[in-house]
Order: sequence, then C-alpha cells, then structure tokens
Amino acid sequence: MKKNNDWKERLNIVYSTNPDFKFEVEEKEECDTLEPGKQQLRISLDKRNRNGKSVTLVTGFVGTAGDLKSLAKKLKTKCGVGGSDKDGEILIQGDFRQKVLDILLSEGYKARIV
Repeated sequence: MKKNNDWKERLNIVYSTNPDFKFEVEEKEECDTLEPGKQQLRISLDKRNRNGKSVTLVTGFVGTAGDLKSLAKKLKTKCGVGGSDKDGEILIQGDFRQKVLDILLSEGYKARIV
C-alpha cells in the first residue's frame, strides 16, 4: 500500500540529503470527552473579524471532535441557524446567547454567559 504523501505534513522541511531520512509526524492525542456535568462551557458574543456580523461563541469544550460536532449540530438545529465547529469552539450565527445557555443547561452542561 502506498502511503499518503501529503505535502502539508512536511511544510517546515526544506531539503534533506540523507537517503534514509523519514519525516516523523506527531499525532495529536484526542482526549476523552468529559461528562456534561464536568464541562465548563463559556458563551460569548463575538464580532471580531466578521465584517460586523455577530456570532455566539461557545468555548471550553473538552472532548473528541465527533462529540463537538454532534453538540454543534444540536445547537444549530435548535436555534435554526448555521454555524461551525473547530478547534474546540462552536460558532452559532447571530446573537443566541440566552437560547444556547438554556439548551446547554437542559442537556446537563455547566455553562455561563461571559
């Protein structure tokens, strides 16, 4: 089987004359998802670098990317808007701080508006 030779993994390597050189990639370990009662989520309104449009930002999630994605989907569906999830943050389009807080509290998460 041929290994995926992705150039993005080798961005900081310029050139090596060693014929036995093997580029080693550090793999990130995903930590297990904490129980909802142990999560400390912070909800805020963010307008920076968004052309004046506001988004509800949920930070502080500790867990796997799949669990983050499912929580983000649940929030987006219940708010009826779009958004995204990446780098441990959930973006919900618009000012839905109170609604997101109510949803998270009903799901058992510890959340607060900052």
